[in-house]
Amino acid sequence: MKRHKDLKYFIKTLSIVVGLVMIWRGVWYVLDYFDKWLFGEYNHWTGLLGIALGILLLYLPDRDLKEIEKL
Repeated sequence: MKRHKDLKYFIKTLSIVVGLVMIWRGVWYVLDYFDKWLFGEYNHWTGLLGIALGILLLYLPDRDLKEIEKL
């Protein structure tokens, strides 16, 4: 009986993880499309902007960058 629950839990968790990865994969491709559409071959500027926005999004909730320390 426990083995059956473990299998159901594993399948449920795996489907959630795969679903999240698929969503982020789609978002990534859409953002790449807009990057090429708006800026052509000059995507190094949007890469730098993305890094800056990412750091800002990590900083704003707690007013620190402890999430980066975990890396």
